Order: sequence, then C-alpha cells, then structure tokens
Amino acid sequence: MTDIRKHIELWFGSVARTLYHHRIKTLLLMAICMGGLFTQLPKITIDTSTEGFLHENDPTLLDYNHFRDEFGRDEMIIIAIKPPEVFNLGFLEKLQQLHEELEENTPYLDDITSLINARNTRGEEDELIVEDLLENWPETPEALADLKKRVLENPMYVNLMISEDATLTTIIIKTQSNSSATNGYLTDAENSNVVNTVRTIVKKYEADDFRTWIAGSPVVTHFLKQALLKDIRKFMVLAMLMIIITLYLMFRRPAGVIFPILIVILTLLSTLSLMAVFGTPIKLPTQILPSFLLAVGVGAAVHILSMFYHHLRTSGDKEEAVVFAVGHSGLAVVMTTLTTAGGLLSFATADIAPIGDLGVFGSIGVILSLLYTIVLIPPLLAIFPVKVEEIKAQGHKTTLMDQVLTRIGHIAITYAKPILVFSAMITMLSLFGTLRIHFSHDVLKWFPENNPIRQASEMIDHELRGSVTFEAIINVGEENGLYEPEMMNKIEHSTQELETLDLGNVFVGKTIALSSILKEINKALHENQQQFYHIPQDRELIAQEFLLFEMSDSDDLEDVVDSLFSRTRLTLKLPFVDAVAYEPIMQQIKQHLEDTYKEVDVTITGMVTILFKTIINVISSMAKSYITAFVVITILMILLIGRVRIGILSMAPNLFPIVLTLGVIGWFNIPMTLFTMLVGSIAIGLAVDDTIHFMHNFRRYYDESGCAEQAIMQTLHTSGRAMLVASCVLSIGFFIFMFSSMNNLFDFGLLTGITIVTALLADYFISPALLIVYQAYLKRVTPQPVPKFARSAH
Repeated sequence: MTDIRKHIELWFGSVARTLYHHRIKTLLLMAICMGGLFTQLPKITIDTSTEGFLHENDPTLLDYNHFRDEFGRDEMIIIAIKPPEVFNLGFLEKLQQLHEELEENTPYLDDITSLINARNTRGEEDELIVEDLLENWPETPEALADLKKRVLENPMYVNLMISEDATLTTIIIKTQSNSSATNGYLTDAENSNVVNTVRTIVKKYEADDFRTWIAGSPVVTHFLKQALLKDIRKFMVLAMLMIIITLYLMFRRPAGVIFPILIVILTLLSTLSLMAVFGTPIKLPTQILPSFLLAVGVGAAVHILSMFYHHLRTSGDKEEAVVFAVGHSGLAVVMTTLTTAGGLLSFATADIAPIGDLGVFGSIGVILSLLYTIVLIPPLLAIFPVKVEEIKAQGHKTTLMDQVLTRIGHIAITYAKPILVFSAMITMLSLFGTLRIHFSHDVLKWFPENNPIRQASEMIDHELRGSVTFEAIINVGEENGLYEPEMMNKIEHSTQELETLDLGNVFVGKTIALSSILKEINKALHENQQQFYHIPQDRELIAQEFLLFEMSDSDDLEDVVDSLFSRTRLTLKLPFVDAVAYEPIMQQIKQHLEDTYKEVDVTITGMVTILFKTIINVISSMAKSYITAFVVITILMILLIGRVRIGILSMAPNLFPIVLTLGVIGWFNIPMTLFTMLVGSIAIGLAVDDTIHFMHNFRRYYDESGCAEQAIMQTLHTSGRAMLVASCVLSIGFFIFMFSSMNNLFDFGLLTGITIVTALLADYFISPALLIVYQAYLKRVTPQPVPKFARSAH
C-alpha cells in the first residue's frame, strides 16, 4: 500500500511538471472549454414552489398534477381587508373599485371572488337565479342591514369572504393552472408577476380605514424567492470578501489570494452552467450551493499553495516547489475531494428533489474545484512572478501561528488520555441531547416574526380559519353517479363531520363541496325557505336541480365536479402551519374518508398533502444519507490509511463534531428542519478533509522519523497551517448565512460553522491523542519493534 501511494504521489508530481512546462497551451485549452460552458449560464432558472420539493415522478406530485389539470389551481391569493364597518356603502364602493381593478389588471387570472361578485343563488317564482351578491346595489340602511343578514347566514361566505365577527372581508384570487409561455404549469416568474401586480394595486388603496393583508401560498412562494435572491447576492459578496481577507492573512502575497479565488469563481460558474444545461433550477435548499462552493473550493488550492511556499523557503526552486507541492498533497486533496463529494452524493437519491440536486451538483462542483486546482495552479505559478529570495528570507522566522501550533501539539501529546476522556464525556452528553431533537417544516417560521408576509398569513389563519387547502377527489366510477342521494348524503356528512376537527394549532376551518351547491339550489327552488337547505332524496330531482343551475350561466360547477358527474372534489381549508403538525389531523381525515367511501376511489392531494409529504420524505432521505455518507467516508479513510483498524479509529474525530452538533440542536431546542438536516452529511464530508490531511502527513513523517511525537509536530506545522486556513475559510463561509433574513438559513449557517470549527479542534487534539494512546497500547501488546508496528497502524 505504501509503494502504491508513493507511485501516485510521483505521478501527481510528474503531471504538475508537465503542466508547468506547457503552461500557455494548458491555460488556452481550459479557457476554451470553460468559455463554451459559461454560455449556458443565462439559462439558469429559480423555482421556490412547494411542489418543487418533490420529484417529477413522485406519486403525490402526479396526483396533484392530475388534480390541477382537471380542477385548476388550488392555491389562492387572499387579500384581507379591515374597515371600520364592512357593511358600509362607502367601504363597499371602494371594495368594488379594488375588485374591478384587480380583475382588469391581474395577469393569468382564472377567478376573482369577493362580496362584490359572490355567488347568490335564489328563486323567483319557478325560476332559478344565480347572480352576483351585489347585483342589486344597496342604497338604504335597511338594504345594507338585509345584506349583512344574508351574508352572515350563508355558510359559504363565512370564513371565506367574511370573518365570523364580520370585521374582515376578503378578495380571493385564483390564477390559471397552466403557463401561457410554456407547456407546463404556471412558472415561478409568472407567479411573481401575479403577486407583484396584486401588491402594487392593493397598495394604492391602503389607508387607515382600509387596512390590507396579503397571504396565501403563492405569496409565500414569491417572498421566499425574493429572500433567496437577496441572500444569494449578499452571501456571495460576503463569502468572497471573507475568503480574500483570510487568504491574505495566511499567505501575505497576491498569488495566495488570486489563485484560490480564481478557482472558486470558475467552479461556481461551471456548476451553475451545468445546472442550466440539464434544466435544473435553483430551489430553496440549493440556494446554499453558491456560497458552499465558494468556501469549499478554496481548500485544495490552500493546501497545495501552503506546501508550495513551505518548500520554496528551503529549496529556492519554483519548479521543484510546484512539483513537490502537487506530489505531496495531490493524493490527499483527491481523497478529501472524494469524501466531501461522497458526503454530498449521499443526497443524490433523496426523495426531496432539490436535496437530490444539491447532492449531484454539489459533488460535481467539488470535483471541478479539484480539477481546476490540479490543472491550473502549476501553469499559473509558472507564469506568475514569485519573489523567491524574499520567501527564502522568511523561511526561518517564527510566527504567531507557529507558536500556537507548537503549543497545541504539546498539549495533545502530553494530555492525550485526559483529552480522550473529556471528549467521551462531551460525546455522551451530546448523545443525550439528540433524544430531544424534534422535526419541523414550518415555512412561515423561516421568516422573522416581524415579516409582513408571516404576520399576514398568521392573522388570516386566525381570523379566517386557514389559508391552504387539503383536497380529496371522490371518484364514483360511473357517469352521473353523483346524482345518487346516498352519495350526496355521504359528501354532506363529510363536510359536517370534518369541519368539527380541531386539534388546537391545526384545524379544519372550512369545507367546500358539491353538496353545498346542491343545498343552495334546493333552497332557492323552494321559495328560498331555510328549511329546504338540505340534500333532496330523489335522484331525478338532484339531476334536474343541477341542470337548472348549469342553465343559469354559472360556471361554478366546473370548479368542483367533472362534466360527467363522476368525480368531485372535497376541499378543506386549514392553517399554514408546521407540516409535522398536520400528521394527526391528516390521519383522522384519511380514516374518515376510508370509513365513509369504502366502495369508491378517493385520492388525497392539495397543498397540505404536499407539505406533509415533504417532511416525511426529508426524514427518510436524511436518515439514508447520513448512513450512506458515514459508510462511504469510512471506506475511503481505510483505503487512504491502509489499515482497517486505524481507518475506523480515525473516524472518531470526524463523528465527534457531528454528534456534538446534533446534541446542540437537541439541548437548545433548535428545530430539525430541511436545512439543519443537511448539516450532518455536508459537515461529515468537510470534517473528514482535515483528518485525511492530518493522517496522510503523519504517515509520511512517521515513516521518516519513527517517532510519533515528532511526526505529530511536523504534521501540525505543515498541514496544520493549511487546515487552519481552510477551516477558517469554510466556517466563515457558513457563518455568513447567519446574516440571512431567513431563520432556517441562520440556523444552518450557525450549526455548520460550529461543526467545522469543532472538526478542526478534534483533528488538532483528538487525532494526536488517539495516535499517542493507540501507539502506547500497541507497544504493550506487541513484542516486535515499534517502527514496523507503527507503520501498519497509521
């Protein structure tokens, strides 16, 4: 195994020498290849929709798409308005103006409903009349009082167009399901166009006596995208600035800053270009990819440049320093790249589409950063002028970093056993903390408490009993099967039974079904008498009443039933809360549907179903990715080190920061969200990088000296320096997410940054302590000379 590693190192050195001598050809060829790839960059798109979390072939998404194709989009924009008095002529006139302006100017509009045009079904002699509620405008106080009475007595209006206490009214906007520009569904950009138009129009009417709130999942989606774009720009600028500062403090020379920055920029542009080529949009989880690649892409360049300047101080030969640096660090950076890519690639099979995208393109980006580092650094160093004499003169100076690393080495070697005991105690405490972890997918809570969209959504959920929908499609399987009184009775029973479900933070605020329309018709055809607000028990009468409704020029039936009267939707309005909180109420809803509709097919879909399916997929996907990442990285560590026992042992300093971070999540009651779940698999891939560099160099120096203590000190003063810089760059790159306006990204940045810092400390203290203790153990149990034994152990 040692001979194989030496041959690989010699090969890397040979490649570096070839690239050094053919610098112009190499740079030109790379420029041509990357230039062609970068032409695809403008095609990159963004998708922040809730359904974007699911793969295209996910059964839940397929059911949702079938539903949208048949009944249109279930998502709605809700504009809540609070005047001093709803049933006031002046307010109603202003409401009408707003309604009409929205109707005329909102793009992709499918339907708009408010008290102005709410369906008013009534009978006049033998005629069924379906008209707008304010078809006849009230002119007197008596007429306004009668209007108020009719509105509050109509179950279809309450908690949909008016609150139970009549202090709020709404305008509900539904957009087209399909995009006018593509063959697919309404695009993210088109949704944003709708939301921006609505907000602009509503803002003109805002006043002290006309307070407005805008909510609904299309609005939340739009503002998530806005926050995403804003944060991406901010993170990239901050990450770049922090990387430049850190690199300058490390190398104190232009090449040490310019080359790594060039590598990460090329890596980022190439990865985004490949996403554009394969039509993969940037989604909520993949928004971390640019900042992630900026931070991670620096690592390999830092290690090679660090060894280059270290060797140049002693040799004074630039070419030999390049060959030595690439030969010395080539294998290690390849292994660190593979472990980081392995940690990310564990996401590739995730049931959450953007997590899978992050796994695929994140790992591709990491590998590209390695390729660019190996191929571009040698020719760039060949061309770039380096002041060799100045660097040689600095070779014997003792810096503050040298003093700190020396002190760390002495502590790790002298107090090896106490360090391991203390680490074990922290690990046990963290493991107890993991028992307190709770899962969450609360999109609204991603926004700060003072965010207008979060406040509007929470207010509307409270006052109007929900803003997102659960849909059940009831398929009786035969034409006109919904005319049967037995089936209509079951649907009516469901609306009444399900509307009583209330589990505190989650409840069914309203039910909308075909049976409600039928009761309206029946009442209207019986001289508008309230006692006839029920389901007729005659099949022919039901068919006749629906026919009369269709002949009244109303198209409202199209929204709830198919043309054959064989399939109908049952809509439940629920609050927009944590997806985990939906589980108990969804179980009750499903049980009711199974018990009630035993002989017909019922399909469950809608936005609530997608939110719930997302968190279920996240939990199962992350469990698989954690296991996959651990197994893959352990195998790679064994291959690098060359011995199974030590390969497994070396995973201790890698698992320590992960367990510690999970303990922090549990003890500090941080929700385990879609983003915090990413920390483990990402961090284990990053944390192992330092361990690989440490073990790789320790093995080299131990083979030379036969002394573990000396090898540890040499490792700290060579790779230890680069590990410090790389970890600083990585941790700062993630701590930058704490500047996000989104709570989920703040937690992700904080936890990942803590994990990386902890991983560095583990490699500075736990790794040396393990080697010292393990070597002492082997000396006691093995009679042969230590150098032979130790060679097989590291």
